[in-house]
Amino acid sequence: MPFLTITFPAIDPVAISIGPFAIRWYALAYICGIVLGWIYARALIRKEKLWGGPAPIAPVQLDDFILWVTIGIIVGGRTGYVLFYNPAIFIQNPIAIFKLWEGGMSFHGGFLGCVAAVMLFARTNNISILSLGDITTAVAPIGIFLGRLANFIKGELWGRPADSGVPWAMVFPDGGPLPRHPSQLYEAGLEGILLFVILAAMIRMGALKRPGLILGSFIAIYGLARITSEFFREPDPQLGFLWNPQLGLTMGMLLSVPMIIAGAILIMMAWRRETPQHIEKST
Repeated sequence: MPFLTITFPAIDPVAISIGPFAIRWYALAYICGIVLGWIYARALIRKEKLWGGPAPIAPVQLDDFILWVTIGIIVGGRTGYVLFYNPAIFIQNPIAIFKLWEGGMSFHGGFLGCVAAVMLFARTNNISILSLGDITTAVAPIGIFLGRLANFIKGELWGRPADSGVPWAMVFPDGGPLPRHPSQLYEAGLEGILLFVILAAMIRMGALKRPGLILGSFIAIYGLARITSEFFREPDPQLGFLWNPQLGLTMGMLLSVPMIIAGAILIMMAWRRETPQHIEKST
C-alpha cells in the first residue's frame, strides 16, 4: 500500500521581519505563551469562588512573578538541554551555550527552572509555594502548545518513520526521504490542548481549594503524555535510543518517570490535606 503523505507546509521560520530586525516563530511562541499565560492567571486569581476565598497571590505579585518565571524557563530550559541532551558538544564549545538563537531547550530543564522560580518567589513574598505552583502549572499548557507548534513550523523534533497506514505522515525537509509522524502536533495536542482542558475542568470543580492538586496533576499527566508522544518521536541523534533499541526507550521517557511519581505523591498529599476553614465555610 503506497504512502498517502501530507506535504510539509514550508512556513518561513521568521514570523516578523522589519529591516535587520527579525522575530522567529520560536521566540514568538515563548513571548505569546508567557503573555497569554499571564492573562489567564490574572483571570483565575480574580475569581474568589475558585479558591474558596481570596486568592493566595495578589495581581501585583503575579505581575512581578512573570519576570522570575521567564528567567527560570530560559535558564532552566537551556541548562537542561546542555546537561541532558548534548553535554559533549558544549564541553568542547562552551560559548555555544549562550547561543540561544540556534535552538536547544529542554522542557524538563525548563520545568525545574520554573520550580526554582516558584520556590524562591514564594518564600521571598510569603506566598504558599503549592498555590503558586498550582497557578503556574494551570497556565503552562498554553506555552507548551505554542512551543510545539513552533517546533513543527521549524521542522525540528520530527517523528519516527511511519508505516503506510498513517495517511497524515510527512516528509520533513531535514528528516530524510521517509514519511514520518508529525510528533510535534501529537505533543501539542496531548501536552497542550488535552492537558489544558483537564486542568481547567479540575479548576472549575474546585481543585484550587486543595493546594498542590493542580501542580501534582500537571506533573503526572504531562509525564504520561510525554511518554506516549515519545513512542512516535525520533530520539535526538546524539543520544539515540537508551539501552535496548528494540524497546524504543528515550531520554524524554526516562526524565518523565520521576515526574509521574512526584505528581502522584503531590496529588495524594493534596487529597489528604485538610481543607482550610475559610474554604469549608464558603462551600
